[in-house]
Amino acid sequence: MSTLRDLAEEHTHLSRADVDHLHRIAGDWQLLSDLSFADLLLWVPVDDEGSFLCVAQVRPTTAPTAYQDDQVGRIVGGPEVAHLEVAYRQGRIWREGDPVWYGDVPARHEAIPVRLRATDGESGEVIAVVGRDTNLSTARTPSQLELNYLTTADDLAQMTADGTFPPPRHPGETTSAPRVGDGLVRLDAGGKVTYASPNAQSAYRRLGHASLLVGEDLAVLHRRLAGDPLEGTDAANGILAALRGEAPPRREIDARGATMLTRALPLMPAGVPIGALVLVRDITEVRRRDRALITKDATIREIHHRVKNNLQTVAALLRLQARRVAMPEARVALEESVRRVASIALVHETLSMSSDEVVEFDGIVDRVASAATEVAATEVTVGMRRRGTFGVLPAEIATSLVMVLNELLLNAVEHGFPPAAEDLASGTAPAAAPVPADDLGLAAPEVVVSAHRFRKMLHVTVADNGRGLPAGFDAAGDGKLGLQIVRALVTGELRGSLELRPGADGGTEAFLAVPLARTATPDGRSAA
Repeated sequence: MSTLRDLAEEHTHLSRADVDHLHRIAGDWQLLSDLSFADLLLWVPVDDEGSFLCVAQVRPTTAPTAYQDDQVGRIVGGPEVAHLEVAYRQGRIWREGDPVWYGDVPARHEAIPVRLRATDGESGEVIAVVGRDTNLSTARTPSQLELNYLTTADDLAQMTADGTFPPPRHPGETTSAPRVGDGLVRLDAGGKVTYASPNAQSAYRRLGHASLLVGEDLAVLHRRLAGDPLEGTDAANGILAALRGEAPPRREIDARGATMLTRALPLMPAGVPIGALVLVRDITEVRRRDRALITKDATIREIHHRVKNNLQTVAALLRLQARRVAMPEARVALEESVRRVASIALVHETLSMSSDEVVEFDGIVDRVASAATEVAATEVTVGMRRRGTFGVLPAEIATSLVMVLNELLLNAVEHGFPPAAEDLASGTAPAAAPVPADDLGLAAPEVVVSAHRFRKMLHVTVADNGRGLPAGFDAAGDGKLGLQIVRALVTGELRGSLELRPGADGGTEAFLAVPLARTATPDGRSAA
């Protein structure tokens, strides 16, 4: 489906500013549709023959629609759009004419010209027309609520024709706002309430105002009801700004444990300030859930912080024990355990500073890689480099992946560039003193970690330019603890695959493929 901008650019010569204004119309016209009890269709002229293109449509939530089918993208001309032509050419609201029929649905046509107000405040040229089409099949004597809705809708329609509606959106403001059905209050030019819908009356009653709103000075009432004096002053100033013809940002009022969101709009048809329209919504439960989520997030971060501290304590105890052990093999095993525990602590440290259960993984990889070069048992200075980005990863993936990378990086450094004594013992190095790689024209010792996302998969490669895999190496049959941990985590927790292979230019490559998309299995566990 083509968007409003796509249709306008393809079929018209409207400027960017014109199209932006039409977007503002479409972003705020649900209010006008609900107050009018009518469908709104946004029409733009496409030629000099009187043809119009529908670029947007909205249906009312307060009444049945006049159109069962979507009209967006439809080009019409001739007698069917005569009312649009009058509004466009003459720049006035068209309300004449008899009802028309769409199938078995009778409807009343109206046409509202759309102007983009000039920068000097003068009314600009008509750039489009809003068709206001009302389903008459349920016509009846209107109630007081409906009369007030229709009167307010006519005022906003005139402001649309003047170019003063909708008002500019404030920076950072989303489209979420009180709607007509949430609660509506109409004020006269002095700020006194002339009408309040039942839902609006209920919202103010929750704030502590038990009597009727009609006749109240709303700015004074907001100042009196708000629990916080500063908040009450802001809310009152918003009402006064709307009465002056401005469009203030939305305000919240807290009182007696309840919270109400308000939006004040000036009413100034034909440029004459006649009062304001105030929409209200009771958002007490929304704010209560927000506070609960904030508390929950803080609790989760505190848990991660304590887990990190506990893991660091365990690592310190293991390090202390390693210093007291006389057997070299036991000391090495304890030191490896210290590094594994410390790598998991890194993830929990990051989670303790995040509001979500996700982590920026690149920084963790860089810290693990730096630590691997510092603690690895090798006499060679090995450089570490990262290519690509891991991005943001869920905690359940990050915790296992950091252990896998820790083991692979240590293996790459220690076994790709072993101490000279180990090479001599295995018969793979000469007894003479080693010659620096630079003197031989060889590449400097290096381990590269590469990350690439592809179709909801994370591909990771840990490659070194060291001595390569020993002859007859069998990854599946290797009994070393490090590779056993890697295989268990990759195939179990990560549900991925691992391949150890010779590098294209020498050395060794470890390739991981880890699924990023997880679904729930019948037993409630997450699965790829």
